Amino acid sequence: MPELDRTAIHVGYSERPALDDYPDADTLAVLLSADHAPYQIWRAVMVRWVARLSEQSAPMGSWAGTVEWVLNQPESVARLMQVASRYQMNQGTYGLILFDALDRVSSDWVQMDRVVRDLLRAVLWLKSYPHLSAKVFLREDQLERTVTNFPDASKLLATQAELSWARHDLHGLLWQYLINGPGEQGAMLREVYLSVQRRPPIEQDDHFALHEAAKRDTSVQRQLFEALAGAWMGRDRRRGIPYTWVVGHLADGQGRTSPRSFLAAVRQAVEETGNRYPEHRHALHYESIKRGVRKASEIRVNELAEDYPWVRTVLAPLEGLTVPIAFEVIRERWLSTFPADILGLDLGAGLPPQHQALGWEGVKDDLLRIGVFEQRRDGRIDMPDLYRVGFGLGRRGGIKPNS
Repeated sequence: MPELDRTAIHVGYSERPALDDYPDADTLAVLLSADHAPYQIWRAVMVRWVARLSEQSAPMGSWAGTVEWVLNQPESVARLMQVASRYQMNQGTYGLILFDALDRVSSDWVQMDRVVRDLLRAVLWLKSYPHLSAKVFLREDQLERTVTNFPDASKLLATQAELSWARHDLHGLLWQYLINGPGEQGAMLREVYLSVQRRPPIEQDDHFALHEAAKRDTSVQRQLFEALAGAWMGRDRRRGIPYTWVVGHLADGQGRTSPRSFLAAVRQAVEETGNRYPEHRHALHYESIKRGVRKASEIRVNELAEDYPWVRTVLAPLEGLTVPIAFEVIRERWLSTFPADILGLDLGAGLPPQHQALGWEGVKDDLLRIGVFEQRRDGRIDMPDLYRVGFGLGRRGGIKPNS
């Protein structure tokens, strides 16, 4: 989007503290306990940002002071926003404020719903000022709840986008990194690209870019990856094709593969090949690719535990089981490990399972929804390799779990 070249981007909430820009979780909790509505708190965050953006004055002392000013001085707030919007329009520039890590604002779903709903209401308020806009990152389970049950929420839902990466996106990302590598390594990889594409990468200012075919064409991307990893995941075609194998084994139960997992697997495979198979004719040995997937699984499990701390607690008792497996076996393992009811368990910090009140069936449904579990047609529970390996479960003929 060409507008981004003329956009000043600001963070309106994240897990990284920036108390002048937004209240941290503890400050937010104090404001909420003092009966400040989340809607006014988020508007106060936006007002501080807009005041700085357009060089206007607004109360910048305590957050309570800013919130009260926003609440009690509606005309002053409206004038400030109007001046800022007109200023950006006259300059031909834009202001964008980002909100992330909203699952960290509370460990209670009802409170989290209230905070997110009011943030979306504040974003809708901001939409009335041209050249000022907001972007909100939400987990799927947050958006599935009642956070959009307010008037005109459809205007926001019409602009939502799912952050998912197709296989061609991931391979395109990889080669965008590779052709911009430093020194001799980058030059060598650009030569590899040239040998497959029959033309060098596009040179743009101080970096290189891919041709459209290298971004989207499966046959071209497969040839590029074969230049790095060979044609097969073993000695012949029966073991699979590296181009599809890596992405497939890094997908969660919803078929989604994250770029971080994909790049981590390739990075580990490169290091493993150099250490274990230095004479191999390709940069990636197929056995090293398998070890790379194991490393990526370990990284992804840690990432998952940050977003859903309860997952590690409920999956730890399943270590050593072999999937696919009947859910009854999993439930028995849970009941023997946790004699107390699921509602009484300490599942760590952060939000609990969304359907915890439904018992272990609810936990199963949440694990299916976030892609940790898969359910086969015969009802048995399976796990994608991405999580199975990291959590220590087995599969006949599959990649061995991390030890």
